[in-house]
Amino acid sequence: MIISASYRTDIPAFYGEWFMNRLEAGYCLAVNPYGSRITRIALDRESVDGFVFWTKNLRPFLKHLPEIRRRGYRFVVTYTITAYPRALESSVVDADRSVETLCRVAEQYGPRTCVWRYDPVIITSLTPPEYHLRSFERLAGRLSGATDEVVISFAQFYVKTTRNMAQAAGRFGFSWHDPAEEEKRTLVRRFVQIAAGHGMKLSLCAQRHLIVEGAFDARCVDAQRLADLGADMSPVREKPHRKECGCFESRDMGEYDTCPHGCVYCYAVRSRKIALARFKAHDPTSEFLFPPPPHVLETVRHGCRQLPLFGQALSHE
Repeated sequence: MIISASYRTDIPAFYGEWFMNRLEAGYCLAVNPYGSRITRIALDRESVDGFVFWTKNLRPFLKHLPEIRRRGYRFVVTYTITAYPRALESSVVDADRSVETLCRVAEQYGPRTCVWRYDPVIITSLTPPEYHLRSFERLAGRLSGATDEVVISFAQFYVKTTRNMAQAAGRFGFSWHDPAEEEKRTLVRRFVQIAAGHGMKLSLCAQRHLIVEGAFDARCVDAQRLADLGADMSPVREKPHRKECGCFESRDMGEYDTCPHGCVYCYAVRSRKIALARFKAHDPTSEFLFPPPPHVLETVRHGCRQLPLFGQALSHE
């Protein structure tokens, strides 16, 4: 099984100690965000085909990568670098430092280990299309040779995303909008040209309707990439997480509302205040990244015989 760590939060940036503790224990417990079911995710070498690390700041986690490899695990680093202004990303590490970190990983583990995400593409008065083209060109030039793929998608405005964007716009005095599809495709065409000029293919995450000539369908959880890095991926099958998703089957060990980066467009966090509170309450020795309420946990524990693996809920009498 491929383990995603994690599209729900930034484990490498904030929860590296917890991850290594769980790797040593050989499992973690996770709370399903839809129904609060508890699952046991096996992390022993025999159960894990590879890890996909999603992050906006890998630097705190670099010290752990040699040990992860020593234990025989293969991994892919999916690194989001957008260089957005602080009004949109209040606490994300400087983009130039992130570029340096990703290049360092590519030098040590090879460029197939690294995937650059320029995601989401969000059009505001601070980041109009011209801003994106300049920023994308600059970042692609610096990452040339460090990766062979850049993944993009355009922001999707869920209820909480719209609320957080509106609050930030009022606070920092900018405007924003969801562009028409043809405007998006025009930008994608330019991105494809820039990426190709720096030795990268460009893929779109779960937005196949925006694919243009030269672009591809993203597989953010990519068994082939892990296989190229030496993992045995023969039993892994494609299993999209949502409509227009090209990912392979995986299990995510993260938890929503735990990433304190403060990105106002984020789908995984209701508010930075909640995320900060959870981050401060985090126990790196816990089986959970962030446990369910005590009464829920006690009810489940007293009513179960064993902790089943992966996607099964704890069984009740």
